[in-house]
Order: sequence, then C-alpha cells, then structure tokens
Amino acid sequence: MSGVAGKAELEAARLLLSRMGISPADLVAVASDRPPAPTFAEYVPVVAAAVSAGTRRAYGSYWKRVVEQWGQRRIDEPTPSEIERLAEYVKTHVVARRNARGGRSAAEHLIAALRCLYRRAVADGFLSEAENPALKVAKPRRLPSTRRALADARLAEINEVAASTGDDPALDSLLLRLHTETACRRGGALALRPVDLDPDQCLILLREKGETVRWQPVSPTLMRYLQRHAEQRHATEEGPLFRYRSGQPITYRRYDHLWVRIGEHLPWVHAQQISTHWLRHTTLTWVERNFGYAIARAYAGHSASGGDAGTTATYVRATIHEVAAALAALTGEPHPLA
Repeated sequence: MSGVAGKAELEAARLLLSRMGISPADLVAVASDRPPAPTFAEYVPVVAAAVSAGTRRAYGSYWKRVVEQWGQRRIDEPTPSEIERLAEYVKTHVVARRNARGGRSAAEHLIAALRCLYRRAVADGFLSEAENPALKVAKPRRLPSTRRALADARLAEINEVAASTGDDPALDSLLLRLHTETACRRGGALALRPVDLDPDQCLILLREKGETVRWQPVSPTLMRYLQRHAEQRHATEEGPLFRYRSGQPITYRRYDHLWVRIGEHLPWVHAQQISTHWLRHTTLTWVERNFGYAIARAYAGHSASGGDAGTTATYVRATIHEVAAALAALTGEPHPLA
C-alpha cells in the first residue's frame, strides 16, 4: 500500500468515526476495558470445565499439548502462523498406529480444539471475533473414512468369537447385539440406564453426542436381555445399565479389549482395524437398502435439518461387496466377494 493510499484510508476512517460520533480515544477506552487475557495454563481448565464430557474427551489431549507448548503464554499472543506450526508439530509427532493417516486427524483435532477454546475466549471478552487466530487457520482436508458395512458372514464370525471367548461373553454378546440392532454409538450404550427402558413399547432412550436424545425401537428379545442383565448385575434405576459381574459399570476400555480379542482370533478384524462403529455402518446400510434414505436417517438419529441432513450418506455408501457383485454381473464371472 502506498503512503498516499494509506493516508486516504486513514482520513476515510476518521470521517466515518466522526459521523458515528466516535473518537479514537473512545476506541482506546473500550480496548482498555477488556479484562487481561489469561495464560493457556490458566484458561484451559476453565474451558474444560465448561464443555460437555464428550468434548473434553475429544479435545483434552490436544489442550494438554497446547499447555505443554504454550502454558505460560497469554491466549491473545499466538498468531495464525504459530498455530499452523503447532499443528504441523503435532502432525509429525503423532503416536504411530497402523490405522494412522499421516497425522492429518491429529492436526485437524488440534485446530478444532483451539477453535473451541477461542470461541469461549471471545464469549468471555478476552478478544474479539476478528482477533480469533484459530479461525484464520484452515483445517486439513478430511480423507474419506475407510469404515464400511460388514458382510453377513463376517458379522457372524465376530459374534461367534465374542460369544465363545473372553471373561464375560454374555456381556460382550449383548453389547454387540445392542449396537447391531440400534446402530447406536458407544456413548449411547454407556449412558443407557434401566430407567431408559420402555418394555411395553420395546423402546430405549438413547443419549448420544451433541446432547441428542431419542427413543429407539428394539426387539422384544433384546429388551428381555437388557432387563435380565440389569437385574443380574444389580444395576440401579438411575445408574449405568451395562456392568461387569462385580457390579462395576463398564467403560470405553471394555470395547477396546473386546476388539483386540476379536482381532486375535480373526486376523482380518485386526488388519482392517474393525471397531464398534463399523456395526453402525453395517446396520444403517442395510436399513437404507431395504427401507430408504429417510428411514436410515431417522434410524441413525440424524436431524432432518441442518448439518446432519447429509451425514447419513457417510454410512450408506456402496460396499466393496456390492461393487464386486456388480463386477460379477458385468463380466459373467463369479467373484469371491460377491
């Protein structure tokens, strides 16, 4: 920008402020009224206490990393470039796992965690929306999910292993049946309580991410198993329904141990990193193929409006088995996956 152009813009700004009845001193006074910005070490616990348990679980490790790197810095100090450098650092230092995708997810989650923190900072008056540096950093483009619907034979193998191995096959089989029938998320299963069962109408109340709540139909058989489990494991009406034999509620770790064990018996489960969420894909794909997209969307608990409207499409993509069937029909030759 040339000096002449800069002076012209300053004069235009002064004229606009004058017409609005605002002086430069007023702007300085407003800025001085802003509370001093806290450090990341001070503010991260404040934000963590204000968000939901699910948000803490998703962003907690990334906020911890931010505190490790910037703990004594004020939250209004980092620039967009510094956030990009931190995201790149997290991306290159991510824990190596077989299902890792070059650290892209870690970088994306770090930026999302900082956006969450800075939204709270704007609301608390520590900086303005225009000063939010996290909004000026683009997230890495999300790659398509590798999850897909499982074939009937593969699903049967999983259930057989769960029912014949481990220290509590009754619990594991019941969990798999719940997820297969309802396509619920792990959080919905862990939040289920005996009081959430309506045996007369065969409905269960699912409370899942985003604080969504919905009544989901289940089969009479599953309802009986849920009631029996709650009774035998001495679950209180307002407490978690799923429990170990000791009466202690299960946690996410039960799912981790379950899939590790299944993977030890079924190499393809280990190789493809199959998880509970694959059951959600499996059920929703079957519902969509047989009853249409609208029913699948409702079955998934997705809202008919807003950002959820097209989310169901993520779960009902054509499977590799359907593609193989199309190839077999095209070539006239059988295919092992068809």
